[in-house]
Amino acid sequence: MTALLEFKQKIKNLYGRMEIYILPVLKFALAMVWFYWINENMGYFPQLNNIFVLLILSLICSILPSGVMAFVGFVLIIGHSYGLGLEAFGFTLVLIILLAVLFLRFSNGQNAVLVCTPLSFGFDIPVLLPIGSGLLGNAFTVFPAATGVILYYYVRLLRQQAEVLRDSEAEALQKLKILADGLVQNWPMWMTVIAFVVTILLVNLIRTRSFDYAWRIAIIAGGVTYVLVIVLESYFVEVELDLTRLLIQAGISVVAGIILEFFFFGGDYTRTERLEYQDDEYYYYVKAVPKASVATSKRSIKKITGHPAKEEKVRKDPVVSYEAIPGPAQRPVRPAPEAAPVNAAPESVETVDYEKKLEESLKDL
Repeated sequence: MTALLEFKQKIKNLYGRMEIYILPVLKFALAMVWFYWINENMGYFPQLNNIFVLLILSLICSILPSGVMAFVGFVLIIGHSYGLGLEAFGFTLVLIILLAVLFLRFSNGQNAVLVCTPLSFGFDIPVLLPIGSGLLGNAFTVFPAATGVILYYYVRLLRQQAEVLRDSEAEALQKLKILADGLVQNWPMWMTVIAFVVTILLVNLIRTRSFDYAWRIAIIAGGVTYVLVIVLESYFVEVELDLTRLLIQAGISVVAGIILEFFFFGGDYTRTERLEYQDDEYYYYVKAVPKASVATSKRSIKKITGHPAKEEKVRKDPVVSYEAIPGPAQRPVRPAPEAAPVNAAPESVETVDYEKKLEESLKDL
C-alpha cells in the first residue's frame, strides 16, 4: 500500500509541475478521439472526413475551454448530416439546437461529460460514465450525460437509415418520419437515459454523505443500480438483453471506479476525527477524514570509484628580474660612518684633552 501511495504522490507532483503541458495534451487526445469517432460512424461529407481537418480542430480545442469541444462535435455531426440530404441536415440542426437549449444550459460547465458519453459506448463500457460522473461531478451532470446518450443513438440511427436518406426518389416527409419515429420510439435509448440519470443521482447522493467508505459504497451501489434498471426496463419493454455482457461491463466499471476513488479521494478512515465547536449563533459538528498520503524521500546517489584523485599541480611563483634603468642623476649619499669595533677598548679618562675639546666647541659656536 505504501508503494501505491508513493506512486500516487509522484503522479500528483508531476502533474503539479507539468500541468501547463499535460492538460493541453489530454484535451488534444480527447478531442481527437471524439472527432475520429464522429467521422468513423458518419463520414458522409468528404471534406470533413480528413485527418488533417481533425488535427487542426483538435489543436484548436486543446487551447480552448473543454466546452468548445462539444460544440465543434455538433458542427461535424451537422456537416455529415448535410451529406445525407437536406432532410437529415434540417432534422439534425433542429435536434441539436433543442438539446443545446434544454440540456446544455443546465450542464454548469461540465460539457466534457457529453463528449465522454458516446466514447464510453464506443469502448463498450457505458456503465463507467454514470459512475464516474456521480463521483467526480454533481447532480447537474445528468443533463450532458443524457444529451450524449441521445446523440449516440441518433448517430446510430443515421448510419442505419443512410441508404433511405440518400435516396433522391424518396419523399421528404417520409425521410423526416423515419428520423422522428426512429428517435422517439427508440426504447433502448430511453432505457439507457433513465439508467444513466438514476445511477448518477444515486452515486452522487451516496458519495456526498458523511459516513465511512461512502465513495466505495456509492461505486458498488451505482453498478448494481444500473444493472437492475436495465433488466427491469428490458422486462417491461420486451427488449433483448445480453445479461452476461451487462454484468461484465458493470464489473469493469466498478473496478475503474475504485481506481478513480484511490486517485481523486483516498481518505484514511482509520484516522477519522469528529470535532465539535460553536460560535454566537451556531453549533458545528465536523467530521474530518484525513487523506491517505506518504512522504516521498528524495535520494541522491554519489558514485565512488577506486581511482586515486589526481594531485594538484603546485603553482610556482614567477621569477621577476629587475634591470638597471637609466634615470636622472641622484644626489650622492654620504656613506655611513663605520661602526666602532665591538671589541675596541674604551678611551681612558686620563688621556682625554679637555681643553682642546672645549676650544673646538667654542669655534663651532
